[in-house]
Amino acid sequence: MRIEDIRQRLRAHGAKPGHELWVMQLWSQALAPDHGRQRPQDYLPLALRQALPELMAELHALARLQTQHPAQDGSARLLVGLADGQSVESVLLPRDGLCVSSQIGCAVGCVFCMTGREGLVRQLGSAEIVAQVALARRQRVVRKVVFMGMGEPAHNLDNVLEAIDLLGTAGAIGHKSLVFSTVGDRRVFERLPLGRVRPALALSLHTTRPDLRERLLPRAPRIDPAELVELGERYARDTGYPIQYQWTLLEGINDGDDELDAIVRLLAGKYAVMNMIPYNTIEDLPYRRPSWERATDIARGLTRRGILTKLRQSAGQDVEGGCGQLRARAGAGGGAGAGSPPAVPTGGRSAARQIPITVR
Repeated sequence: MRIEDIRQRLRAHGAKPGHELWVMQLWSQALAPDHGRQRPQDYLPLALRQALPELMAELHALARLQTQHPAQDGSARLLVGLADGQSVESVLLPRDGLCVSSQIGCAVGCVFCMTGREGLVRQLGSAEIVAQVALARRQRVVRKVVFMGMGEPAHNLDNVLEAIDLLGTAGAIGHKSLVFSTVGDRRVFERLPLGRVRPALALSLHTTRPDLRERLLPRAPRIDPAELVELGERYARDTGYPIQYQWTLLEGINDGDDELDAIVRLLAGKYAVMNMIPYNTIEDLPYRRPSWERATDIARGLTRRGILTKLRQSAGQDVEGGCGQLRARAGAGGGAGAGSPPAVPTGGRSAARQIPITVR
């Protein structure tokens, strides 16, 4: 279901722009029907008033909580059931954040990512994306939404941008608190500046070498890392938000001094933040994370050389439910029971928490 479908149904029941906005606020912010000074029966058209309970029930059914896996860091990984029996993952983050999914599965096929191993199952409609936020807001306060869950947002661009527009207006999320995360697609840089809600941008870089990037992200658009940074820099200067570059640290692959030197050359003077995320090992894959000491040295070394770098950990590691893992554990589309065994950490792009780094 798309948000435009909901709007058309509201209009068919006599909704004017103000009524439509009220319903969208009610849903996306998970508000009580009697919130505010006016009661809805005082000003909604009769047909809309009569249809509203059924419509709200349908909207709530778009995303249902199947299992919740709280972690010691304050995050919680959610397995979310959809109306067609499929499932996706969302992550409640510390400090009022939420990571949402934009697809079931993913077509990019990053070699170190669990979600990419199952391929793309289907796109999420814009209403299903917003429904993850509404569901999360029934659990706790959400003031930031990052599109870093299952899927590649650029491959579902119309639905993701429609969801971002609603979340940045009726959903009351600050524009720079909406973070569009992508491996890089030229359409993103064409479309994002045109919206009335322009989100912050996170670009999955992972390497400065075009040949290595092609091997690590085999079905990502063929954009040279230098071109990707230039496209990002243009968007950063246009919006006033720094680009967040994502770099999954893989031992012996992209953690060498040659890559660090190239990062400094690539990002020197850019309006950017480098997020270094140590890989989380998947048992049957050949990749490993560098030691924590090495990861710390990398972050400190880059910061000393003028590249603002944050060392991050995937949120909720102690519950071992990284992107793609809860869904994989539950089966292709079904739900997992509360007694299901813990999942293994994934190495893919996922919501992360910052680890403070002191530069001496």
